[in-house]
Amino acid sequence: MLRQTLLLLHLLSAIVWLGGMFFAHFCLRPAALETLEPPKRLPLWVATLARFLPLTGVAVLLLFGTGFAMLLPVGFSHAPLGWHIMLALGIAMAVVFTYVYAVLFPKLRAHCRASAWPLAGQTLNRIRQLVTLNLGLGVLVIVAVVFVR
Repeated sequence: MLRQTLLLLHLLSAIVWLGGMFFAHFCLRPAALETLEPPKRLPLWVATLARFLPLTGVAVLLLFGTGFAMLLPVGFSHAPLGWHIMLALGIAMAVVFTYVYAVLFPKLRAHCRASAWPLAGQTLNRIRQLVTLNLGLGVLVIVAVVFVR
């Protein structure tokens, strides 16, 4: 029962992280571009990310916590190759997430507070690029876990 609970929390955390990035990139971003000018669009992103990033931080911690809790009883040497790939890519994704949350998001917030729309736009574009990278890495994680044994 413990393993199923850990797996459930692990999967739900991945859904929060990947699903949130997918929604933001493919749904919210195009809608915001179509309907809002930068002085309205950029504060919307700050407000959205202010809610999404802390929740994602919890999801990332849960992913690593539950992942290690399931990996340690099996042992690194006995774990399937897909698990090792998942861990390596997950670490890379966490580094990207941490950079977005700790470095780029505060810059975006500061630029918006100063009404420095071109700088805010550049910062948001960098966040978008890194979200795209993390989405790609997330897909590779799923492929590795499903197909690599």
